[in-house]
Amino acid sequence: MIELPVRDPCDLCEGIAGREEKWAVIDEGDLTLTVINPWQFEIGQCCVITRRHVATLLDLSDEESNAVSVSAKRVAHALVETFSPLGVLTFQNNGVYSGQETPHFHFHVVPRQKGSDWGVGPPQLATFEGAGRPRGTRHDPSGDAQRRERVQVSVEQLVRTAELIRSNLPTP
Repeated sequence: MIELPVRDPCDLCEGIAGREEKWAVIDEGDLTLTVINPWQFEIGQCCVITRRHVATLLDLSDEESNAVSVSAKRVAHALVETFSPLGVLTFQNNGVYSGQETPHFHFHVVPRQKGSDWGVGPPQLATFEGAGRPRGTRHDPSGDAQRRERVQVSVEQLVRTAELIRSNLPTP
């Protein structure tokens, strides 16, 4: 059985309900919302979330799964147009032992740039060849507090970034 994180109330459901400005909406579908991630480990980091409160990939209906994929591809195109990244990282965690922090399905879509160093998380998220710290270098947690502070940007900046990405969404 997958162990889920506990958050009550669910921060994504609260964001969907418009109770928290930091979850600026970039795109809307019948089954999904694409939002700016309030923690900007990379400028432009987004999440595709389900409107329905479900915890993991295993809980999605086939229609929701398809809608997530379409939304992720759509925002990935906008991120490439907006930021000209070297790559686009997509990932999704299922359960606390995979790094899931909130019990609501969300799919990350992240533009990656040279020099990326998240410093936290699995190596494929923290670094990649030619960016950040070299592969195989052990993580030094002494800078984590500074990184976490760096990724917290103002609501105004989140809204501006979301608007910029939204302006580059491909026409449906």
